[in-house]
Amino acid sequence: MSSSLQAGLRFSWRYTVPERASVPALYHDTDFCRDMPAVLATGYLVGMMELACVHGIMPFVDWPRQQSLGTMVNFRHLAPTPPGMELRIEGEVLAVDGRRLTFRVEAWDNLERVCEGTHERMLIEPQRFAARLASKVAAAQLSSPLSSALPPPVPA
Repeated sequence: MSSSLQAGLRFSWRYTVPERASVPALYHDTDFCRDMPAVLATGYLVGMMELACVHGIMPFVDWPRQQSLGTMVNFRHLAPTPPGMELRIEGEVLAVDGRRLTFRVEAWDNLERVCEGTHERMLIEPQRFAARLASKVAAAQLSSPLSSALPPPVPA
């Protein structure tokens, strides 16, 4: 991680909402969701807020040897956005505490603010993370009657 990654860093990212991000399309396999309004699903919006933070810190991490994973989201979805509209997501790094990064993030569509909140990410080393995950998958396969449904461990 670069020493330039500090509190106060600001970033912006744009993303056009695809049809697949609407509630009925995203949750097409859930009967009652098919009748819901064709607007940006909150779950998908949360993902876009996270990705904006990743995009914002990319110049300051040693990608792909250093990556980040979301560890906390606290967002308010304020207004509906139909597919086809562009989101402008702006954020700021609030704190850098070792490997823990905290962000303030807001999003606007073409007409209004649609989301606001905070997000936390943890910097990781992908090889160490993959080894830890493989151990967990292996342990789960040994202890679960559903172990045949789990994917095989990923070699480190």
